[in-house]
Amino acid sequence: MSSAMAPVKPSGTAGPKEVELILVKEQNGVQFTSSALVSPSGQTQPSGEERETWGKKIDFLLSVIGFAVDLANVWRFPYLCYKKGGGAFLVPYLFFMVIAGMPLFYMELALGQYNREGAAGVWKICPIFKGVGFTVILISLYVGFYYNVIIAWALFYLFSSFSGELPWIHCNNTWNSPNCSDLNSTLLNDTYKTTPALEYFERGVLHLHESSGIDDLGLPRWQLTSCLAVVIVVLYFSLWKGVKTSGKVVWITATMPYVVLTVLLLRGITLPGAIDGIKAYLSVDFLRLCDAQVWIEAATQICFSLGVGFGVLIAFSSYNKFSNNCYRDAIITSSINSLTSFFSGFVIFSFLGYMSHKHNVALDKVATDGPGLVFIIYPEAIATLPGSSVWAVIFFIMLLTLGIDSAMGGMESVITGLTDEFKFLHKHRELFTLFIVVFTFLISLICVTNGGIYVFTLLDHFAAGTSILFGVLIEAIGISWFYGVDRFSDDIQEMIGQRPGLYWRLCWKFVSPCFLLFMVVVSFATFNPPKYGSYYFPAWATMVGWCLSISSMIMVPLYAFYKFCSLPGSFCDKLAYAITPETEHHLVERGEVRQFTVRSHHTSSHRTAKQTRLQQFNG
Repeated sequence: MSSAMAPVKPSGTAGPKEVELILVKEQNGVQFTSSALVSPSGQTQPSGEERETWGKKIDFLLSVIGFAVDLANVWRFPYLCYKKGGGAFLVPYLFFMVIAGMPLFYMELALGQYNREGAAGVWKICPIFKGVGFTVILISLYVGFYYNVIIAWALFYLFSSFSGELPWIHCNNTWNSPNCSDLNSTLLNDTYKTTPALEYFERGVLHLHESSGIDDLGLPRWQLTSCLAVVIVVLYFSLWKGVKTSGKVVWITATMPYVVLTVLLLRGITLPGAIDGIKAYLSVDFLRLCDAQVWIEAATQICFSLGVGFGVLIAFSSYNKFSNNCYRDAIITSSINSLTSFFSGFVIFSFLGYMSHKHNVALDKVATDGPGLVFIIYPEAIATLPGSSVWAVIFFIMLLTLGIDSAMGGMESVITGLTDEFKFLHKHRELFTLFIVVFTFLISLICVTNGGIYVFTLLDHFAAGTSILFGVLIEAIGISWFYGVDRFSDDIQEMIGQRPGLYWRLCWKFVSPCFLLFMVVVSFATFNPPKYGSYYFPAWATMVGWCLSISSMIMVPLYAFYKFCSLPGSFCDKLAYAITPETEHHLVERGEVRQFTVRSHHTSSHRTAKQTRLQQFNG
């Protein structure tokens, strides 16, 4: 075991000195840190218990990449690119990536690394905004309720693939309806016929035909419940020891999809019609750039594909070494995420082109997005290949690995966020992790009933839509306008020795907040009630969905009201305490508020500070 002392906060040139020391210890390949703060009064304040850090830098990078690169990279981006102008769609996509995606990604990594806390704890820098931390924690929890179900579906398909003949090839199964027509027919031109792959998913796996709607769910299906239990067990043993275990699991889950995508691409481009599919994917239609909806879709894709606003990036980066270059990490990981989306399009459209050629129909007839692509269209394409069972196993292993590390990230956000906020949970992390995964499992059982797909659709529509955009907006405002971009930049310079350039500061203060505000307004203005296929949800179900969405967003004003009322002093004192970092509340007591102060231009002995706004105290 080795240890070292490293200064973190250098003292100022004037006024009281503040020095934070971090003790770095290495034991069994895992590093731990503890810190102490010397306050202006000369007292030493422990900042918390030992905090483990990633054993290796690559563990962190793979965890972030594994979380950001998820199933949506495979089933959402390629379809959008095809539908919204092909290669021309990359113009708005890259534009929003540069002005909003990367700056917000960088901001969250730096925020977590500097403050070394989860999504709620980092708001010790501006206590009144801590509610947004609980907002993103709740959103991650809600997403876990249905995201784990997708992984359970993939596991069910994986088990079904270990057979001599895939069960979604023919219509002679017990779950098939009279409308089912075998793969060899040109059924895609007949709206009254259904494919074996479609019926396998909706009738063989989901048993949707046994439910009349969201008010007729039925009991959980034991097969899917078993698969869901396996997923929960895997998640628990990947998370129970923190980054000591999850940092090793991602070596498999974050790298496997790239191996499988490459293998599938090499197979896909050899199929008849594959080149036509790829040409359709890349075809450039610059006239589509005149359509406002194309820009809105690109902005929405950026917001959700990078994974900002879930608290995951904050949680992961909080386990970094203090001097880690988070700027380089942000550029690398966000770029890899976008390149993966683009690369997966070649894989998807090589097979869609093949399906279009095989059935002699237009590509529009087979191109789709969402779960239907990976659980209906793609399995149908694989079923026509020689050695189809082997290809099916490979494909669903890829889906499992894509889903597992994203689910791990979401749960880590919840666990880290709450254990950092409620310190007594630190000593019982294993039990608390067990509680979270079991609770998630019990709620997820609703999604594996006969009508579970309706609950799944409702959760997918409301759990992380407008609410996640709202959360990131409040987060950006809190850091840029209340904590201060200049001070945030100073924090980054302390960590990596390099101050963010003017471009990043302008994006954080003006561009990103305006972009997010625009997206929140658009999400309300373009709201469409949820539906699944031809089924439209009743009004009460939509109301339940909105209640779910509001339940996370309301944490911002509720906590702000609670914090303001619980602070001592007059209205101005309360406000000063609420927007001043907790470590500097002694400055408020002395009438020296760090942000928004105005100093007179007399001699230094006569300088006074007036509390007009909150500015940083250079002590």
